[in-house]
Amino acid sequence: MEILLFGIAKDIVGQSEIRISSDDDAFHSVQELKEFMVRKFPEFGKLSSFAVAVNSEYAQDDVPLNRNDEIAIIPPVSGG
Repeated sequence: MEILLFGIAKDIVGQSEIRISSDDDAFHSVQELKEFMVRKFPEFGKLSSFAVAVNSEYAQDDVPLNRNDEIAIIPPVSGG
């Protein structure tokens, strides 16, 4: 499973994408993905929130994930 990272999410991880190939790291919903990211990269826990897009559409926490889905993590954005 490939996860694309943007903004501060990219800074936290240190790269623009990560690949999950181990069944040990598998997750089956957006909520499980969010929990995984906070466990693996604790700085995610400091964000007020972050959105997840699955196949180019914003996804709620209960959306199921499949190995072939295109997943993007989009952190909060501020501007002035």
